[in-house]
Amino acid sequence: MAVGGNVPTSTAGTRFRLYAQAPFLEPFHEPETVIVSSPAGSVGPGPADDRMYVVDPIGKPFAYGAAEDLRGSFAYLMPPWTGAVFPPALPDADGHFDHIAPGSPEFEAAHLFGVARFTLDVWEKYFGHPIEWHFAPDLDRLELVIERNLLENAFMGYGFLEVGVHQTADRRIEPFSLNFDVIAHEIGHCIVYAMIGTPDPGTDSPEYYGFHESAADLTALIAALHFDRVIDELLASSRGNLYTRNLANRFAELTDNEQIRLAANPLTLLDFVRGWTDEHDLAQPLTGAVFDMFVDLFHEELVARELISASQEDLSDQLEDDPEYFRVIQPIFDEAYAAAPHAFREALVATRDEMGMMLAETWRRLSPRDLRYSQVGDTLRAVDRMMSGGRWRRIIDVNLRRRAIGFARPGPRIAPPAGDSHFDLARVFVPGNHAQCCGRRRPSFREKYQSVLALP
Repeated sequence: MAVGGNVPTSTAGTRFRLYAQAPFLEPFHEPETVIVSSPAGSVGPGPADDRMYVVDPIGKPFAYGAAEDLRGSFAYLMPPWTGAVFPPALPDADGHFDHIAPGSPEFEAAHLFGVARFTLDVWEKYFGHPIEWHFAPDLDRLELVIERNLLENAFMGYGFLEVGVHQTADRRIEPFSLNFDVIAHEIGHCIVYAMIGTPDPGTDSPEYYGFHESAADLTALIAALHFDRVIDELLASSRGNLYTRNLANRFAELTDNEQIRLAANPLTLLDFVRGWTDEHDLAQPLTGAVFDMFVDLFHEELVARELISASQEDLSDQLEDDPEYFRVIQPIFDEAYAAAPHAFREALVATRDEMGMMLAETWRRLSPRDLRYSQVGDTLRAVDRMMSGGRWRRIIDVNLRRRAIGFARPGPRIAPPAGDSHFDLARVFVPGNHAQCCGRRRPSFREKYQSVLALP
C-alpha cells in the first residue's frame, strides 16, 4: 500500500494504481498501488461507487455550464451525461482495478476515479467524518468526466469534475486525468464548497476566491504527501530543507521544468492593494503563508526530536530571506539528514498530519460570506489554542505578518474572469440560483433537453 497506513483504509478496500505525481517526472514513471476506502466489490464499472463515477463521453460538444444552441438559445448543461460513452474501466473478479495497464483509456478512467477517491479519503480522515457534497440536494454522486479533445483545463462544478488535456511547447498531449495534483486540486474545491459553502454573489469578497484556490492547492499538497514515494523523493532531493525547489512547493507540474505556481513564493497582499485579475495569483500570499508555517512546524519537530539544534533552527529563520541562505543552511540539513533519514521521515509525516488537522479544523469554522484572509488567520490561531494550547502562535503570527495578512486587503478585480477561471458562475452555483447569479432565467427541463438536441 503506497500510503504506509496513513489513510484510514484496510485490505478490504479497493486497489488502484496511481501516479503519485505527473508520470513524465523521472521518479514517478511507474504508478503505485494504493487502497481506497470503498470496499472491494463495491466499485462497479466506470469506475463508480456510491460517491462518484467516471464517464468517458463520446461526442460531448461542450463542457458543463452555460451553452448556446445553433439558434443562440441559452441552455444550462449539467450532469448526468446520458449520451454514448467509451467502454468503462472494469474491476477484476475480486473487485479491484490495479490490473488495468497504463496507457489504455480504461487506465485513465481508473486513475481519475482512484485519485479523487484517495484525496477524499485523506481529508475525511482529517475532518473525522464523511464529507457530504454541496450539490447533494440535487445530485447524489460526483460525475468525473474525461474531456479528451474539448478542454485545455480542469474544472469542478455543481455535481461534476471535468478534466481535459495540456499541450506542451513541443506539442505533446498530457492528459490531466493522469495528473494527481490537478485532480486533487479540483477535489479540494469540492471539499471547500462542502465544508464552507457557496457565497451569495452579493456578499462574496475577493479573498473568498483567493482562499478557494489556496485551499485547493493545499488539499493537493497534503494528499500527495500520503505517498511513500513522494515523501522519499522530497527528502532525498531536499535533505529536509523544504525551501529548495522541490515537490512540496510545486503545484500542478506540467512538464519537467514548468508548473502553474509555487507554494514558496514571495507575494504579499501589498502586491494586490491596487487590484487583481486572477484568483490563482491572489491565492499566493495565503498559500505562501501556510507553506511557511508548514516548514516552520517541520523545523520545530526536528528540534523536538533532536535531529537539528535549536540554534540551527534559529539560524535558518534568520537567513530565510538572505541570499546566503542555501550556502549556509543546506550543509546543515545534508549532514543531519544523512545521520537519521528515517527519523526525518517520521518528523515530516507527523508535521503533515498536524497541518492537515489544523487546516481541516480551520476550514470547518469559516463562512463564505465576506470571507477575509485575516479571518483565516484568526481562526488558525483559535484552532492552535484548541489543539496545542497556543504552541504555534508565534509561527502563525510571523508568517501572516510577512504576507501582510491582517494589515492589507486586496483591491477590486480589475478585469473580468478569464476563460480559465474556476469560478464561472454558470458552473459552480446551484442551478436554482442560476438566474440570480448570471442574469438569465433558468431554463425548464424541456428547454434544456431541446437545446441539447440542437447542439452541434
